[in-house]
Amino acid sequence: MIYFKLPFDENLYSTDRNPNENHIIFHPFEGMETVEHHGKIITIKTEETDFSELINTSLPNDSNHYIAETKDEYLKNLEDVIDVINKNQLPKLVYSRRKIITDFGKIDLKKSFTNLCNSYQNAFRYIFINGETSWMGAFSEVLGKFNKNTYEFETMSLAGTLPVSESWSEKEIEEQKPVTEYIRNILKNYSEYPEESETYDHISGNIKHLRTDFKARINPENLDSIIQQLHPTPAVCGIPKNFCKEKIRELEKFPRELYAGYIKVETEESILYFVNLRCCKLYQDSVHVFVGGGITAQSSPEKEWQETELKSEAILKNLEVITD
Repeated sequence: MIYFKLPFDENLYSTDRNPNENHIIFHPFEGMETVEHHGKIITIKTEETDFSELINTSLPNDSNHYIAETKDEYLKNLEDVIDVINKNQLPKLVYSRRKIITDFGKIDLKKSFTNLCNSYQNAFRYIFINGETSWMGAFSEVLGKFNKNTYEFETMSLAGTLPVSESWSEKEIEEQKPVTEYIRNILKNYSEYPEESETYDHISGNIKHLRTDFKARINPENLDSIIQQLHPTPAVCGIPKNFCKEKIRELEKFPRELYAGYIKVETEESILYFVNLRCCKLYQDSVHVFVGGGITAQSSPEKEWQETELKSEAILKNLEVITD
């Protein structure tokens, strides 16, 4: 079961669960174990929906026995990450963590999802329970958007994070540059005249990012190749991609699972690909919030910790518990 809303679209969508069709698929950060939601995409009338199935479906138990990093552990690990960056002269490496909350009580899934939808109207918003896994998220980074009629492909370079009230520093500007260059170089291989916007502020709740948009007319047969080359982008992995993926396996305490993977949504007119960033994994007795940041040689571990705390609020501030 899945419910979702598209960016700047307040229609509520789900699937009709036809086992012969798959129009929405969650791809993990790495690996082949996707989460598929069978059926065609259908529009749900919000006023006629009480989310009873969502409310009455039990969340899985948390049997992982994971223990989240303390702040001191995170700061120490970031020193190791920065050491790797300096030794290998990396432009950027993305390090993430799980924030595990165990004292929430029983989560009100309907209210929490509604809060998330209202808070981030420019984002892809979803909640699903699928067998032994349940996730919820809201994020605005587009890995790709392909128009089936015009063959136009769109993507974006989105990197660097600050509270809305703060001014950009060299660290955030330098963090976004390799993401933009990475995407630019890929699209040049598939389109003769890719378009690129100026870099501007992208506001998402209480934080902002640096964003550059790209458009290109492509051959539909190349779409899958472009997506595979783009994922994972430097914004969620680092540069060079394969080296950074290996270092992420070595340095991070937990597997990313669906976090920093992508979601493919196919409609009649378009194929949309969203990066699964501001998200959490839901359990009966805990919530695992996934957050990360792009680390450069100029990064301050203390500031990076504060950035991940700020990012976690995108989810945590919208969670509500059932009160008797």
